[in-house]
Amino acid sequence: MAVQIVAVLLLSILGVRLYLLQVVRGHHYANIAQNQRIRRLPITAPRGIIFDRNGHPLVDSRPIYNVILSREDVRGKELSSLVQPLSEGLGLDADILRDRFEEIKSLPAFESIPVKLDATPGDIAWVEARELEFPELRIEQQPQRRYPPNGLLAHVLGYVGEISPEQLKQPSYKEKDLKPGDVIGQSGLEQSYDDYLRGRDGYRKVVVDSRGRIQDEIEIVLPQPGQDLISTIDLDLQLAAEEELRNSTTKRGVIVAMDPNNGEVLALASAPTFDPNIFSQRIGTKEGRAEYVALLNDPDKPLINRAIQSRYPPGSTWKIPMSVAGLQQGAITLDHSNLVCGGGITIGNKFTRCMGNHGTPDIRTAITRSCDGYFYRLGLKMGLDGIIAMVDEFDLNRRTGIDLPNEVTSRTPTEFKAILDRRNQNWKDIDTVFASFGQVYEEMTPLNMLRTVAGVGLHGKLYVPHFLKELKPVGESGAPGYRQGRGFQPFDSSRPNPKIVSIPGDINQAVVEGMWGVVNNGGTGAGIRMAGLEIAGKTGTAQVVGLGKDVGKNKDHSWFVSYAPAYKPELSVIGLIENSGFGGHHAAPAVRKIYDVFYRKTRHEEPPGAVPVAKSAKPTRKIPGKPQEAAAIEAH
Repeated sequence: MAVQIVAVLLLSILGVRLYLLQVVRGHHYANIAQNQRIRRLPITAPRGIIFDRNGHPLVDSRPIYNVILSREDVRGKELSSLVQPLSEGLGLDADILRDRFEEIKSLPAFESIPVKLDATPGDIAWVEARELEFPELRIEQQPQRRYPPNGLLAHVLGYVGEISPEQLKQPSYKEKDLKPGDVIGQSGLEQSYDDYLRGRDGYRKVVVDSRGRIQDEIEIVLPQPGQDLISTIDLDLQLAAEEELRNSTTKRGVIVAMDPNNGEVLALASAPTFDPNIFSQRIGTKEGRAEYVALLNDPDKPLINRAIQSRYPPGSTWKIPMSVAGLQQGAITLDHSNLVCGGGITIGNKFTRCMGNHGTPDIRTAITRSCDGYFYRLGLKMGLDGIIAMVDEFDLNRRTGIDLPNEVTSRTPTEFKAILDRRNQNWKDIDTVFASFGQVYEEMTPLNMLRTVAGVGLHGKLYVPHFLKELKPVGESGAPGYRQGRGFQPFDSSRPNPKIVSIPGDINQAVVEGMWGVVNNGGTGAGIRMAGLEIAGKTGTAQVVGLGKDVGKNKDHSWFVSYAPAYKPELSVIGLIENSGFGGHHAAPAVRKIYDVFYRKTRHEEPPGAVPVAKSAKPTRKIPGKPQEAAAIEAH
């Protein structure tokens, strides 16, 4: 009887176990068996090509072979046991490989792990010769991003890299169904337009044996390449801008050229630059990581895009929006715009000097001669509220909205006033003086200043700067997988493009005449004047430290912001050379070289050199009681 009970009990247990295995968990084990027999191997889609505006390819992809480890075939196997044989056999850094395997452990299971990118023929032979020893390894062909040499356009194009574990945890990436090992845009246009440039992967469905070897191919779905991107970049202007920065005295600075009529950025050079191929081709190697660490520790910060991520005192370039606002607000009028220079101004016991003594200039002469004393007094007439109103009107305290990531906001008197308020400190008249000439209470990004001054040249139209000209469609309209083309659209759809600043015509004319005189009528930028393409501009010399200490790396920053032709702009250019000195001596000549290239491209002839002062009747308004010096300037 006891034997029968035991037999029944054992059979019952066996029956329950069979029920659990075959009925309750049957689907699960069927899937495991199927996965061991059928595999889906991804086929990575190539990213779209990035072109300049004239069809020259700037970034493309080349096919490479990668060594891939199938995680499905190493279940239950300690990945750390593979570090030594793989590092020795494939010439990998053991610490990098170990770190990679550690990262994988904390992530959900996925099919493959890239072990070595851009495998050599020797690497491929090593893997194939050890097929029985390491059946989990295979060779896959994948596209690899290739960037221009010498860091050309690095801050614009950006770079790609594998998605990080931290990024995978972010909702914005989770919803895109990305997985470890996927390559995405990490900077520049590659990041901004990643959703379009990134293609749609295909796959091969294959039958494998118990050792993971492919026996048959069941299905293949070809990948769909990403959308090609036509940028606004003019390669000729870009090459000229980068050459000027390389040849500059400090080799640090920025040059941006833009079509003021639509915001298309034709060139953006930031120096020093870097090689984006580090991130797409070498970051997985010991040498590549050393290059990256060197970039991070470089005191000149080559990874920073100085056009949108660095702030500088704008110096006298600040006088252009000040002039417009002073006339708009009635602090001065066109008929009564003369203010004393006085060689500077005394507020309390503080004397703030002007670089000259300009008598009692009108607004045009004050711009042309860059009279600080004039703008000290104009700022006092406008008051802090007037300056803040100007800041708001020209969006000087907002990002420009350019289609590059990580743009910073300029700092203006609005922010500095808030700091004083938090410290329970009063804003004084001397603070208003400092806020009037671009030296103490303003820190501008070069692109923000370019957008502002270019907008003045267009009678108050401030366009959103951008690099996207066109994204090409992929496939046939109406067909499955069709991806529609598109042009530039501001990332902030609520932002008007252009923003219209209401500048009365006569006010605009007076300010433009002053800027025309900077280059064409004996002003601070006279050394770059050219016949046939009259440049309107404003020099700026921005102090970094106090007088007497401005030497070496503490020398003044050199600015020049401009557009041409002065009365019907086709091109606007800004240049900033860090710690080089006077704006007319360094930034202005660098900007002139960009206009030379533009002149050749658009006029089909060699640009003229410096010529005698143009005998143009541009400044025509006469101001009663004007000093003899100012009247003589205007008479030319």
